[in-house]
Amino acid sequence: MSVIQKKLAVFPRVEISLLPTPFHRLDRLSDETGCELWIKRDDLTGFGFGGNKTRKFDFLIADALQKGCDSLIGIGANQSNFCRILSAAGSRYGLDVFLILSGEKPEKPTGNLLIDHLLNATIYHVPRSRRENRARELYDELTARGRNVYFMPPGGSTPIGTLGYAAGFDEILRDIKQSDVNIRHIIHASSSAGTQAGLVLGQAISGWNGRITGISVDVPEKDLAQNVYTLASQAGALLNVSVDPDLVHTDGAYIGEGYGIPTPACREAIQRFASREGIFLDTVYTGKGASGLLDYCAKGLIPPDEPVLFIHTGGNIQLFE
Repeated sequence: MSVIQKKLAVFPRVEISLLPTPFHRLDRLSDETGCELWIKRDDLTGFGFGGNKTRKFDFLIADALQKGCDSLIGIGANQSNFCRILSAAGSRYGLDVFLILSGEKPEKPTGNLLIDHLLNATIYHVPRSRRENRARELYDELTARGRNVYFMPPGGSTPIGTLGYAAGFDEILRDIKQSDVNIRHIIHASSSAGTQAGLVLGQAISGWNGRITGISVDVPEKDLAQNVYTLASQAGALLNVSVDPDLVHTDGAYIGEGYGIPTPACREAIQRFASREGIFLDTVYTGKGASGLLDYCAKGLIPPDEPVLFIHTGGNIQLFE
């Protein structure tokens, strides 16, 4: 048992994710860019069409069940991957799901929102500026009716949820060892901080000597770095692990006009991954993350002799919005 596994063993956990996910070299893109590119396919975690959020729910749902909760509240956008998997988890474990989604109610639900409806989630559409307040109001309403409610912020980015990617980082270390590849740089799309905070926590526990870069899809670079550090530290406190702020690296150069608004480089990255590797990215998260990866290659920021890992965090359903 690894040091990370020993730290996490005291926390309840359900097996929502289908693990381990594939880990392999991107042969054609490596040849095309001149860089040694590898990918971790966390779009293939299986449950609820997969994606990085299932790793968080392995711990979040276990925590909710341990506390005897019967209802789940989640916050997101209309095309939230997190809310889609939350809805599926509620169905699997017999918990009522309530979603507070920013954006107008569409005439016809598509993509993730369509799946939320199929999973019988109760959905409230509100302006983005109102969603946190509406979620708290709903929490109070349900509690007053005798419900035992488990509340989750956007992305499930809580200290408990963060443990999912500390476990995910342990899996990546096993992948690296089994593949006998000397990866010292990991790149992924980052937004609500939970995935990156978990990876950083895993690095702090294991002592891995490398760099994890979160390509921001919407949050200003310095704000994202602070969010990641705060969340990683809070999760670390659960494990009696301190986190060095120097482990947190973020890049805000690929945000473009904002959340959910794809840049030309994002669209190009989606096309290149599809046409060269048969791998589908989305325009909100992974497309922007991959645009950063490819730009790093083009600018020589990734030396040809240093393998780099891209974590595919999922979100492909958004392509059908």
